[in-house]
Amino acid sequence: MSGEYEGRGEDRGDEHRTGFGTRAIRAGYDPTERGYGDATVPIHLAATFERERVDQPGSYTYDRNGNPTRDVLERRLASLCGGTHARTFASGTTAMAATALATLNPGDHAVLVRGAYGGTKILFDEFLDDQLGVDVTYADETDPEDILDAVREDTRLVWLESPTNPLLRLCDLGTIAERLSSHPATVVADNTFASPYFQRPLELGVDAVVHSATKFLNGHSDAMGGVVVTNDGALEPALSFMQVHGVGAPLSPFDCYLVLRGLKTLPARMDRHEANAQRVAEFLADHDAVRTVNYPGLETHPQHDLARQQMTGYGGVVSFEVDGDIAETRAVVEALECFSLAVSLGGAESLVEHTASMSAGYVPEAQRRASGISDSLVRAPVGLEDPDDLLSDLDRALSPLAE
Repeated sequence: MSGEYEGRGEDRGDEHRTGFGTRAIRAGYDPTERGYGDATVPIHLAATFERERVDQPGSYTYDRNGNPTRDVLERRLASLCGGTHARTFASGTTAMAATALATLNPGDHAVLVRGAYGGTKILFDEFLDDQLGVDVTYADETDPEDILDAVREDTRLVWLESPTNPLLRLCDLGTIAERLSSHPATVVADNTFASPYFQRPLELGVDAVVHSATKFLNGHSDAMGGVVVTNDGALEPALSFMQVHGVGAPLSPFDCYLVLRGLKTLPARMDRHEANAQRVAEFLADHDAVRTVNYPGLETHPQHDLARQQMTGYGGVVSFEVDGDIAETRAVVEALECFSLAVSLGGAESLVEHTASMSAGYVPEAQRRASGISDSLVRAPVGLEDPDDLLSDLDRALSPLAE
């Protein structure tokens, strides 16, 4: 599938009337507007900016308050996500925390999908609930009615994640957003796994979208960041306050430059990620040493039809259960060579992890099991290598269990 789809040319301004690939390279930057006509956005590393008079600051005063490189990145990300406002932060977790703090007060109620990323659960349970007094209710991400039934009069935040990490489950974003359109709760979707190339939750009606820019947006495993994008003019001032004062952790100029560099190849990379992931998922689904495979691009995925409806592609992450115990599963991931044994995802290199021991290792065992994360679960973010090499590597590591 392609990131292009009918209806992309909505009248949101000139940047939104051009194709996604063009905006990934050019949105938010005019080389002739200032400076020397740099084809690539310059890195403005200044921590402070000079002014001519005490009471006449220039466009920029202090890096935390604003930076020319960051401004270009935020305009570009807003364009790609179909939004009007974007705020970047030092990490995906910071972006999540800023969004939660911008929408919640002590005593408010929040709904979080049960299959959300483990770090998100820790944020909600140990910070928002335990320290700030926010009442948190978990709901089944695959059941819109369960999510909607969890919403109360005092609910002020509904946090969705689609596809979820690491089980690749989907939320029906359009249905949930439409049903809550008249409710005061802010509906947020973590869109990290899909990227804006394959899914744009704002266009499905949610109020804000969050990405870990460390992942597919950057795409090279060499920068950390997060972003919140919204069309909600009432939410934007609160996000701006959180970026500058509330958490005071905007994305650094150098990391902004790295993400801008990565965005230029986002469409090409996502097409290759998806093609490779589809090959890997189909191979694993037929392997005798694999019990189950989680990937929305497989027709056997229980929400494959929903994926076709709300996504324009299925992404680059596959997870699967090895037909073995914890020791045998660890042996599989440690035997792989073309997949690097490491956490994170979205880079050019394929990665693999034993989820219960690695990215979800800090999540309590009971909570892991309630979320469906077993001791035999493996997460495999599929990179850009030759797919035949990836399949050969997987076959070699899995074959001892199939004998």
